[in-house]
Amino acid sequence: MEADPTLLSLGAGLPHPSTFPFAQIGAHVAPAGASVANTAPADMLNVSVTTSSGAIEGLGKFLQYGNGRGVPSYAAFTREHTHRVHDPKYVDWDTVVSLGNTDAFVKALMLFYTSGDTLLVDEWTYPAIIGTVVPMNIQLAPVRMDAEGMVPEALDHVCTNWTGERKLRMVYTIPTAQNPTGATMSIARKRAIYAVAQKHNLVIIEDDPYYYLQFEPYTADSEHRYTNLPGITSLVPSLLSLDTDGRVIRLDSFSKVLAPGLRCGWVTAPKYITDKIQFHNETSIQQPAGVSQAIVASLMNEQWGHSGWERHLVQIQRDYAMRRDLFVDLCLKHLNGLVEFTVPDAGMFLWFRVQLKPELQGQTGVMQRVFDSMVANHVLLVPGYMFSPKGAEQKVRDEPYIRAAFSFAATTDFEAAITRLAQALEPFC
Repeated sequence: MEADPTLLSLGAGLPHPSTFPFAQIGAHVAPAGASVANTAPADMLNVSVTTSSGAIEGLGKFLQYGNGRGVPSYAAFTREHTHRVHDPKYVDWDTVVSLGNTDAFVKALMLFYTSGDTLLVDEWTYPAIIGTVVPMNIQLAPVRMDAEGMVPEALDHVCTNWTGERKLRMVYTIPTAQNPTGATMSIARKRAIYAVAQKHNLVIIEDDPYYYLQFEPYTADSEHRYTNLPGITSLVPSLLSLDTDGRVIRLDSFSKVLAPGLRCGWVTAPKYITDKIQFHNETSIQQPAGVSQAIVASLMNEQWGHSGWERHLVQIQRDYAMRRDLFVDLCLKHLNGLVEFTVPDAGMFLWFRVQLKPELQGQTGVMQRVFDSMVANHVLLVPGYMFSPKGAEQKVRDEPYIRAAFSFAATTDFEAAITRLAQALEPFC
């Protein structure tokens, strides 16, 4: 019908928009660069979508069945934003909507993998990925990591020495603020990973939900913090931005920078891949909820725009940098001699290696006892084995790692939580 506006369709089995009982959908939103807590009600922006909205579609479009590409104004913002930030180096790229990165991962994986295949992953990785592939009978091949994430030489070693019946075709990684380790790849590391992928003809799934949560390196000098936040222009370039072959499938999400309950994200890849994900969407989710797309599209196209979006990201970066710095300050104060960790330059997590007494290292069940001690001291961190592609075998369960998140707890509770953690660890260190 869009190609032929004179066409009269009696084929579409769609409800008529006049039956929708919604005249207006909207939200009060903080101005770009401000927080809700620090904005007076009178200064809130009114994000509103009606039956006859201006710069974006009206409610009749957002609330109707749609194709798997997304409502045009929402989809157009994701394409324009991707072009501005990543500037893909090949011509035939596109974006397609998702419900967030786990949804996008499943659809990208299913294009290339079937039961019995093996996926390359970080040696510690996002548990939802493990939980997704196991029922699909897809095996995981862990690749060694260091403070910058996946090690290129280790990836090359696994691929070069692979003896499985089926070839390795894809590597999955979280290059920024990796969950759980907090590691962020430098541009040099990304180039090296990309070169290995070219050598072995691997597709790269670049899962990057924390990409915009980058901030300055930690400094103990509190007077010189938050002076050079990256915004958009100074972010570490993505793997997508290096991609000349069309081998990177990039997953982006609004979950960490707007709200996870919106369930809005997008995939960037060669168009032949985004077309197939569109078709998969149309037999599963169709597209993100129209209400969510309407609010995001109005906010990005009518209220904030790209400049406001960047001001918002700087505010988010400052918030998480302040949390990171306070948390690290307190860890250095209370956990000295109990744990080792690398201070992250992005994201939400610290990855602790517990400094167990020599006689306890490798002892069967030792980390379960550490976990029980944490619970007894009323503090909770996530055991490292839950992030292992090797599963819950006893050797993995006894690896001395735990993950802390500084993203959600009240900052006023940080010191009490870290003090309790110290008390829980002391008998073992």
